Order: sequence, then structure tokens, then C-alpha cells
Amino acid sequence: MPPRRSPTPPELQPVLALLSTLEPLIYAANAGADRAHFEALLAPDFWEVGGSGQVYDRAFVLDTLEERQRHPREEAWHTFDWHLRPVDERHVLLTYALQQPTRLSRRATLWRRTTDGWQMVYHQGTPVL
Repeated sequence: MPPRRSPTPPELQPVLALLSTLEPLIYAANAGADRAHFEALLAPDFWEVGGSGQVYDRAFVLDTLEERQRHPREEAWHTFDWHLRPVDERHVLLTYALQQPTRLSRRATLWRRTTDGWQMVYHQGTPVL
């Protein structure tokens, strides 16, 4: 049996609620979201490791998100097992599971609190085999 994670601390529950609404913006088409919206969401030093192990930089991810906006597709997905852990005064680690029609993956995103709001610094999706 896998080790149990500590529950999200009570003081971080409002942050968890907010980030759980922002997080799907990187894998789902969003009505009305434009490139400027995604640029504000992704930190200047953002990078991602995809389920294939491929590394993607911010520019690639922004281009991909913009393309998804132009050609949205209906996708049924479900998230669960959300956890938030503080890293330091400005950073938190968000983890959860994403069930898509063709695969289940575990997700991890490092978020940074800025004067303008929360920004993604790093994201990784790992397929569950």
C-alpha cells in the first residue's frame, strides 16, 4: 500500500480551491481565454515535463494552448485526489490525478505567489500504468 500523504493544511484550503480552478486551464480548452490570459498564468521561467518524458518550454506550451483555443475539442475528464503542500513562503506544490478517456495520470505543479496572483512555474504529468 502506498504511503499516505498529509492532508492539505487548513490554512491552505482556500489556495487549494483557487488553484484547482486554475489548473485545468493547461489541458482543457477554455471559452474566452486568450494568449494574454495564458501568459499571465505561466511564469516567465515555466517549463513542463509531459507524460512522454519530453521537456517543453513556456513558448511551446503557450503555442499549444493558443492552438487548443482555436480548435477546441470536447473531452471528458475528471480530477481527484487533490493535495497542496507548502514549499516556502511563495511556492506550493499541487498534486492530483487526472482521468481522461484514454489514460490516467498523476499531475504535479509548482505554483508561485506573485504580486499579480498565482503563476505556474513547473508542471509534470506522469501516466499511471
